[in-house]
Amino acid sequence: MKPTADATGEVTTLDKRVASLDAAIQAMSETRDFGKHTKLRRVLEALRRVLLKPGGAAAVQARAQALEEAGLFAGTDWASPEILLPALVGPGLRSGDADTVVVEATSELRMLAIARGDFAHPTFSTEDARRFLSQVLAMNLELLFTPPSEAERTRQGRTAQLIRDLFRHIADEIGYDSVLDKLADEIWRILRQRPIQVDQVQSLITRIAIYRGDPDVDLGASSGQGLDRLITSLFGTTEACRDDPGLEVFRARLEAMDAGGLQYEATGFARAMHDTGLVSPYHAELLRFLLHESDYLVGEALGLSDTGRNCLLRYHDLVHRLIEQAVHPQTAQCIYGLALLLDRGILYAPPVVPALSRQLALDLSPVVRERLTTVFGDQPEPNARLTAGVLSMLGQPLGVGQGDNPTCQSARALSMWAYNDPDYLLQVVAWAARDDEIIMHFEGQPVSSKDSVSGVASTQPTDLDPVSLLVVPHLDRIYAEMGRRCADRPGDPHRWVNPEFHGWWSAREFWINVEVGTGKLVDLDEFLRQFHASYHPSYNGGQPVIHPQPAGIAVTDSAARYVGWHAITILRVAPDPQDVMRVYFFNPNNDSGQDWGDGIVASTAGNGERFGEASLPFDQFASRLYIFHADPLERGEPERVPAEDVARIVGYVERSWGADRLPAGKLQASKDPQS
Repeated sequence: MKPTADATGEVTTLDKRVASLDAAIQAMSETRDFGKHTKLRRVLEALRRVLLKPGGAAAVQARAQALEEAGLFAGTDWASPEILLPALVGPGLRSGDADTVVVEATSELRMLAIARGDFAHPTFSTEDARRFLSQVLAMNLELLFTPPSEAERTRQGRTAQLIRDLFRHIADEIGYDSVLDKLADEIWRILRQRPIQVDQVQSLITRIAIYRGDPDVDLGASSGQGLDRLITSLFGTTEACRDDPGLEVFRARLEAMDAGGLQYEATGFARAMHDTGLVSPYHAELLRFLLHESDYLVGEALGLSDTGRNCLLRYHDLVHRLIEQAVHPQTAQCIYGLALLLDRGILYAPPVVPALSRQLALDLSPVVRERLTTVFGDQPEPNARLTAGVLSMLGQPLGVGQGDNPTCQSARALSMWAYNDPDYLLQVVAWAARDDEIIMHFEGQPVSSKDSVSGVASTQPTDLDPVSLLVVPHLDRIYAEMGRRCADRPGDPHRWVNPEFHGWWSAREFWINVEVGTGKLVDLDEFLRQFHASYHPSYNGGQPVIHPQPAGIAVTDSAARYVGWHAITILRVAPDPQDVMRVYFFNPNNDSGQDWGDGIVASTAGNGERFGEASLPFDQFASRLYIFHADPLERGEPERVPAEDVARIVGYVERSWGADRLPAGKLQASKDPQS
C-alpha cells in the first residue's frame, strides 16, 4: 500500500506515517514467532502516530488483517476476538498505558473491518462483530461526542482525543441504529447543561439525520424517537423550513407571508430554541428578516420574557445593531445567548450598553483577526464572529467550557465575570481583541499578559468559543505570573491570587485542608466545620451566597482515585426538591455530570439545578473540596456542626483522594461508605 499524493503532488504527513506503519508490519510479519516481540515497539509507535492524524483510523482499519496476521495480538486476550467483552473496551481505552490504548483501538478497528466484510475472520462473524461494536458504542456514549474529562486529559494527553476520533469513525462506519435511543438520552443530558459550544452535538445530530434519511436503512418505528425533536430543531423547525429547502427558498417564503404567518414562524423557532438550547440557521435568516418588520415579532422570535421585551424596546437601536453584526446562519447559536442576555436585564446596568456599543465598533488587531479566521473561517468576518461569542457568553455565563485545555482558572474567571460583572468582561475582551494584551494588577503592581513568560497551557487552544479563544491565553499567562510572584510565600498561592485575579467579591479568608509542602491532610475537622459555618444555611445564620466564590476540588475518577486539582465556582447552597441541602456549582470542564466514585455523582438536572449548574449534596461536595474562600467577618457557628456529619465527610475523603494523604499514625477509614 503506497502513500498517495495530495492535490499539490506532495506526500501528506499521514501518508508518510502510513508508509512507516506498513514497513513495521512487514518487518514483524517476516520475523519468526520467537522474535516478534522485538518488532512490537516499532509497530505500536507507528500505529500511535497514524491514529493521531485525521484519517488514521481508516488507514489502520484497512490494515487490520495484516496486523493480526503479522502477530500484533499474539499472546494476548486480543488474539481471540470471540472471548472479548464489550464492557472491557472502555476501561482499556481509558488506560493510562499508551500501548494498551493503541492495541485496544486497533482491536476495535479490526472488529470494524470484520463487521464491514473486509476481513473474513476464522473465529468471528460479521454479525458478531457488528453486535460487539454496537454494544461498545452504547456503553461508551461519552466517548462519541463529549470532550475529554479532566481525568482523561491528565492521564492520557493527546491520546484522549485519539479515542474520540476512533469512536466517531466506528459510528460513521456501522451506523447508529443500535444506539439511537441511548444517544438521544445522552444528547439531551448534555443540552440540559446549555453549553455555549454545541458544534459536536450539532455534528452528531446532522450525521444521525443523514443516516435516518437513508431509504436503504430501516430503523423501525420506535428507534431513536427522542432524536426527532433534536433533528427538527436544526433542520425542520417550522412549516416554512420543514423540508429543509435552503436559506434562499426559505427567505422567499418569508417574503410571501403575512403578519400572522411570520408570527407563527417566530414562535415556532423560539419554542424550539428554548426547548433544546439549539438554534437553526433558518432562525438566523428569520431574525434578520424581522428586523425590517416589527420589534414585536423580533421579541417573538427570541422568545423573550417581560424583562427581555422591555430591554428590547428600551434599547431598540443597540439590539438591532447587535443582530445586524453578529447574527448570521454560521453564528445562529448566538441568538440563544442574545435572548438570555435580554432576559437577564443586564442592559440596565449603566456600563453595559456603552460597552456593547464599543464592542460593535472595535478595531481588531491583525493578530486577532488572523486567529479568529484560522479557527472559525472568514464567514462571517472576525468582528461578527467575536460579537456573536460575546452575546453567547453574556447570555450563558454557565455555558463556558475550558475545552481540552488545562485552563480551568481562566474559564472560571470568564464565567464569573459574565455572571457577576459583565461590563468588566467586555473590558477584558476589548483589551484582548484590540490591543492583543491584557493588563491586570496584583497587589497594586501591573501584570501584563505580554510580559508574562508562560501559563499552564503549553499550546494555543483552538477548541474554544470566540471569546475564550482570544482571552484565555492572556488570562492563563497572567494567572501563572501572579502565582510566580507568590512563590516565596508560605502556603498556597491561591490565597492571594484568587481575590486579585477574579475580583473584589472573592472573600479574603482562605481555607485549605492540604499542607502544601507535604501534600498531607491537615486540620480536616476544622476545615469542614468552617465550610459549614460559611456556606451551610443551618450554621451561617441563613446567609445565602451573594457573589460566586472560587473554590478548589480534588477531582477523582469513578473508582474514587485522585486525579488532580480543579477550579470551580460555588454559586449557591439551597435545599433541593427533596429537601436535601445541596451545593450548586459551576464546573468549567465541559460536562459537569461526572462520577467521582464512592457513590458521588454530580447531578446536572432533576435536583433543582438551573441550566449550567452542577450539584451535590452538601456533605458529598465537602468531601471533594480542598480550598474555599470565606468572609473573615462572618464567622457562623462551626461548633454547632454535628460530629457525625464531620465524620461522615472525613470517611468520604479518606476512602478517595485522601487515602494517601493521611497524617502519620492515622488509620484509614473503612472501605464501605457510611450512611
